[in-house]
Amino acid sequence: MPVIKAQRGSDGETSSRAPESRLQEAVGLAGAIGLEVVASEIVAVNEPRPATLIGTGKIQEIDELLDNSDIGLVIVDHPLSPVQQRNLEKAWVAKVIDRTGLILEIFGERASTKEGRLQVELAHLNYQRGRLVRSWTHLERQRGGGGFMGGPGETQIEADRRMLRERITKLERELEQVVRTRQLHRSKRKKVPHPIVALVGYTNAGKSTLFNRITGAGVLAEDMLFATLDPTLRRMKLPHGRTVILSDTVGFISDLPTHLVAAFRATLEEVLEADLILHVRDMSDPARDAQSDDVLRILGDLGIDEKAQNEKIIEVWNKLDLLDTEEHDALMARAAANASVMGVSAVTGEGVDALVDQIAARLAGILTETTITLSPAQLHILPWIYEHALVDERRDLEDGSVSLDIRVPGPEAQRLESMLAG
Repeated sequence: MPVIKAQRGSDGETSSRAPESRLQEAVGLAGAIGLEVVASEIVAVNEPRPATLIGTGKIQEIDELLDNSDIGLVIVDHPLSPVQQRNLEKAWVAKVIDRTGLILEIFGERASTKEGRLQVELAHLNYQRGRLVRSWTHLERQRGGGGFMGGPGETQIEADRRMLRERITKLERELEQVVRTRQLHRSKRKKVPHPIVALVGYTNAGKSTLFNRITGAGVLAEDMLFATLDPTLRRMKLPHGRTVILSDTVGFISDLPTHLVAAFRATLEEVLEADLILHVRDMSDPARDAQSDDVLRILGDLGIDEKAQNEKIIEVWNKLDLLDTEEHDALMARAAANASVMGVSAVTGEGVDALVDQIAARLAGILTETTITLSPAQLHILPWIYEHALVDERRDLEDGSVSLDIRVPGPEAQRLESMLAG
């Protein structure tokens, strides 16, 4: 395992990525959950078979490989219909999962927060709707573990489907509550003068390593696909003292199933709320351009159109330390000629200080909305506020203090923070 077929994307269109690159990625996905890859192969399919996807000759060839090896799992790096999956399992007498199933397994292992676990389980159950083969009786434990499987005369498949529907409904309700809580936290953050900077990128592009380099946080950062699943937020100070919130999000990947994108939409909404987006790219990967296209396509699906992408995104060309001197220097020269591109190495720290300076410069013109209260001893600051900020509402309180709803540019926000603290 695995046997990889990766000539076409999940939408049926020919992939822009070389089959060898997709094979390497699929092997990396298997390794991300500790699977030992015994054999891997690119299987060319001219006309997909409705019953098995691949031809009978190749099925027989793989069957002989399985008979001669201690292999219990075959991964097909292509979407499989329930019928195709079932027929391949019968032909090979082995467990078969497709690309979607593999990604779900990785997400299930990586999820650490309540929201992440709910999202993974919901996506997994929706994926299994048409694949019930006595595989969901473990849901009894969700019902108290009493072994109750349904009323008199109810078949096993009907009982499984009923439990599946009930569990999906319950998860959707729980996730709605978690989403409301996240929105509440987000609305509270909006009352604090801290812009949000979100890191996005193809999985394993080095987002978490860059996140750690900038913030000093101890986020898991390994050379592994989907090393980070749940979003991580940290406050950081920019060179001129302004505080921002940096958000590290789940890595994107090509052919990400639609229902999986939908399940994680609440998590990815951190990106929608961001004032600035850092698109981290692995410039040492031969498939870097195709990966970039995949990321921008998913951002578009989330509602960040091309205009917003041009306005909000800084491309971060990462892993320059893995390039030879000639390519490194050529990319740095190209980055220097484009204000929306920064060349860095998150591992060595090269270019990171310049990136932070660029973040500060891009955020300087963004107005921050906040509410402040001036004590009677601080009222001498009022004239400065009216000169440097937009005052939307003023409330004179009984104790002589003044409450203001204001919008203030970045540099002035930092100076105001210092004046209030003094």
